[in-house]
Amino acid sequence: MVQNEHSGDLPVNPPRLSDATLRDSAHMAGVEFGPAHARVIADLLVKTGIELVEVGMISGPTTKDAPLIEAVHEEVGPERSMSLLIVRDRQQVAGALDAAERLGVRHIMYSIPTSEQHAALKLGSPSAKLLHTVARSAIAQAKERGFHVTFSGEDGARTPHERLVPYVAAGFEAGADRFRLAETVAYLSPWQMQDRIAPLAEIDGSEIEIHSHNMLGMAVANSLAAVRAGAKWISATVGGIGERGGNAPLAELLTSLRVIHDDRRFDLRHLTELSAIALKGSGLGDAFQSGPTSPHAFAYELSGQLQHPEAYETLPAEVVGNRRELRVRTRLTTSLVGWALADSGITVDIPEFTVWLTRRQELDSDVLLDRDAVRKAAEEFQSA
Repeated sequence: MVQNEHSGDLPVNPPRLSDATLRDSAHMAGVEFGPAHARVIADLLVKTGIELVEVGMISGPTTKDAPLIEAVHEEVGPERSMSLLIVRDRQQVAGALDAAERLGVRHIMYSIPTSEQHAALKLGSPSAKLLHTVARSAIAQAKERGFHVTFSGEDGARTPHERLVPYVAAGFEAGADRFRLAETVAYLSPWQMQDRIAPLAEIDGSEIEIHSHNMLGMAVANSLAAVRAGAKWISATVGGIGERGGNAPLAELLTSLRVIHDDRRFDLRHLTELSAIALKGSGLGDAFQSGPTSPHAFAYELSGQLQHPEAYETLPAEVVGNRRELRVRTRLTTSLVGWALADSGITVDIPEFTVWLTRRQELDSDVLLDRDAVRKAAEEFQSA
């Protein structure tokens, strides 16, 4: 693994992680997870070391996400999961809390719009006084029923300090357990994120979480910047999938913590399987991914990279449950073929086979060769 000279500069209490794949990603346009995929994803998240699996959205007395919530509870237990409740007014909140109780939810996360734009749209007024009243009422109702309460600043990244800080302080005074700054609209640079989080972390008794969207490609950087400024939780999703530009991608976040801070609390071996299952379960199929769980992350078409991967890889493929792979069309060499056939038990004249396979590829260059395809072709060459 590449050694980083700044390793070890995590806070004394390093960040705890929640994952919103079964909530935020489940409400990505066109995406629907079923209970079977929810169980597998929740199980692998917990095995990876994620503390809270966020699942489902409850806006009233009933929710279409009930099967997902129940599946996650059955798999990992209600103490390891959290469900989002929409906040509009006292009566609506009461109905949502009723539904949460019936489903056995223990941890709730209130979605409360804090920016003037979102408050005017969803609460009917941009008034900061109304915002405080709605939040205090919702938090008090939930605490009276014994819920662990996280309350959010929906669109918090665009909410000015003079509006956001008093709101967060009021929420903790009302009894909330945690505040989540939602970068609903990707808006901040990492240094701006530090400035936004720092005064919130200084509020007496505060516990701050960052939930960053990735439209600007800075969700991981902003999440780490938030921790540097005092945030104690990071919210991510598998593969970064989620509404609009997606969220902080879990694999990139965890590998960043490992490489930059030498954080070894998490079992990264499940990440590639998680990404594949989440893509399949979401209906995204084999859509391109970036980061260490992508099929291309440890794939090469140069023999030197395959033979000396330590010179090119931030982390070994095996650490995140991925594998080193050959991916080539017509640029075959004897060295690449030799790597693909190593330990296969297949014996061929490698130079002769390479010429044969190259000619075949030139006739159909759309065929992508990986290790298994080269081995299959070698068997065909043997029997020809």
